[in-house]
Amino acid sequence: MIVPAEFLRRIAAAAAQETLPRFRSQGTVSNKLAAGFDPVTEADQEAERVIRELIRAEYPGHGIIGEEHGSEGAASRHQWVIDPIDGTRAFISGIPVWGTLVGLTVDGDAVAGLMSQPFTGELYYATGAGARYEGPGGERALTTRKTQSLSEAILFTTTPALFKGDMRARYDRLEAQVRLARYGTDCYAFAMVAAGQVDVVVDPGLQSYDIVGLAPIIEQAGGVVTRFDGGPVEQGGDVIAAATPELHAAAREILFG
Repeated sequence: MIVPAEFLRRIAAAAAQETLPRFRSQGTVSNKLAAGFDPVTEADQEAERVIRELIRAEYPGHGIIGEEHGSEGAASRHQWVIDPIDGTRAFISGIPVWGTLVGLTVDGDAVAGLMSQPFTGELYYATGAGARYEGPGGERALTTRKTQSLSEAILFTTTPALFKGDMRARYDRLEAQVRLARYGTDCYAFAMVAAGQVDVVVDPGLQSYDIVGLAPIIEQAGGVVTRFDGGPVEQGGDVIAAATPELHAAAREILFG
């Protein structure tokens, strides 16, 4: 299925109308966890609401899965997966590396998606017929770098603290082999793989809505994204994205063996 770029732009614009006015506004933050901190804001909830409205109007037979408002139409072959603000911690900290993620799966396979960062005016998207960028510097096709060696690679993860037990040792071995390692940036790091700025992103414990919108962008830009065990990412899990198959295999060998 090919999703019109115009529809993806409308989703991004509608979400931005809810998120941007609330960014750096010191709004109310709620905690979804009794033990720990999993923040949610009015911006998360309202952005998902307007995205759902657009999808229902354009594709009334499709299902929707959202981080904030649950699922509907679970029997449909077509499922839209929404993370209205990926990187809510960055959002409430005033750091513009959060993004709106929306992806479409057909029979369980992610085929189209978008990552919108409205504060910087950037839109990364995949229609099912290629991945593109719109924003500062103009519109262009997205293409991953051709990096094949870990010694030449830039690596991102949210934080090494997410790797527990033996996995932390494996992550440390991976980081020791790359040229540069940086932390944070949530969905933005994955978008940078598609844009040819970053070579590898590894993040454990992702939910489906954290990755379904990003996977088609990376893949249609020439990259590879799977779980650490090599399986598909549509249901979430421990995720590795890489610019090339060779780099993906090298990093995965260290992380999973």
